[in-house]
Amino acid sequence: MRRERWVAVVTLVLLQLVAVVAGVYLLASGELGTQGSEPVASAKPSPIPIITAGPVLAARGNGPLPAKGTLAGRLTEALGDPALGDRVGAVVLDAETGATLFDSDAGVGITPASTTKLVTAVASLASLGPDARLSTRVVRGSSPGSIILVGGGDPTLAGPRSSGDPLYYPQPTSLSSLARLTAKALKAAGVTKVTVAYDDSLYTGPRTASTWKPNYVPEGSVAPVTALMVDEGRVSPNSHQRVSDPSRVARGAFVSLLPKYGITVSGSARRVKAAAGAQEIARVESPPVYALVERALTLSDNDLSEALARQIAIKEGKPASFEGAVAAVHQVLTRIGADEGVRIFDGCGLSPKNRITPAGLARLVATASASGNPHLHSIISGMPIAGFSGTIGHRFGKSHSVYGLIRAKTGTLDGVNTLAGVTTTREGRLVTFAFMADRVPPGWGKAEAALDRLAATVASS
Repeated sequence: MRRERWVAVVTLVLLQLVAVVAGVYLLASGELGTQGSEPVASAKPSPIPIITAGPVLAARGNGPLPAKGTLAGRLTEALGDPALGDRVGAVVLDAETGATLFDSDAGVGITPASTTKLVTAVASLASLGPDARLSTRVVRGSSPGSIILVGGGDPTLAGPRSSGDPLYYPQPTSLSSLARLTAKALKAAGVTKVTVAYDDSLYTGPRTASTWKPNYVPEGSVAPVTALMVDEGRVSPNSHQRVSDPSRVARGAFVSLLPKYGITVSGSARRVKAAAGAQEIARVESPPVYALVERALTLSDNDLSEALARQIAIKEGKPASFEGAVAAVHQVLTRIGADEGVRIFDGCGLSPKNRITPAGLARLVATASASGNPHLHSIISGMPIAGFSGTIGHRFGKSHSVYGLIRAKTGTLDGVNTLAGVTTTREGRLVTFAFMADRVPPGWGKAEAALDRLAATVASS
């Protein structure tokens, strides 16, 4: 995991240096005003470069389209690989015009697995905007000496046992910072003893999707979805094991930090809903949404994708539940003309009931790469790079002719393997593609290798 984080950082830095005109954005919140005389402490978010330029995967000029007959012949042969099973959909589109360069059952809905994250990512940036941040706050309770830890839906919030790895991208804010800021504000108001309740009411409904398999949480694929958690609900920062109640665990971690800063805590954990006008004492904020999207795609982060889906629901006026998030995502995609061929039941792709057409996925990637959509370009910079980062970092070896030339999101479930992304052809034409199979026979790695050959065929055409 440490190696993957390091590679992800290097990847994103190189992409920004080579193909992006970067600006520096700093949300300087400083000391925030309050409703009363007591001070409010707020962490100052770290500056992160903002992506503002054209397609991250720059073409060598707007080259000619590949010959359709040659491309079709090579792809048709590669699609016949028995490792892909008997239901395979494929499409290649010209990114600039949207013209179809190759189509094989591209209109058939296929289980997308984690390529669903492309849907959530596009909707997140289109709805929330690239610069939005998620806040975790502490507010005053209803009685003297009571405070409430209020979750704002940031699953990347680092717990007290996080190492603070400087190579981690994006650098998360921490519960330790929130505890320090809270103590500072409390002591400035003459308070050194408190009770601490917690509020995770921002999200509603079940914490796991009805369409998920019951083993997803026990095996560590995802944590129960709550608005308050640290380290994505993991038992420890580098563990795959998840806690059963992330909100309560986050409150316990916060309470354990306050004595370090001179605040005594009494009383037991209580789950409450903070009053709408509760006075804010302190807050910390996540990295901006564009950086969260890059992380979600590079690392195929299920927890972060589900959190982003709920943030879309809140922004779009829907319940922050699985059903509300799905409705909100479709609402956003419809608004930007990108909902055709998309039918989802969650935000991360764990649901085996999700169905997306290859054409729908390839159109989403083309939309994200368009020069007229700079707010969506984090989709491209966040996708793993062939042979170099994320879930295709171990594929397409360094000796491969397309090493580093393909950016794509993978999807894997039992019997499902998908790959969707962007590349340039041999003559420098920017194209998007989606290759999807959901009746894959057993055979570890064989279907992935077949998908890689398809993508390599496009890049070398």
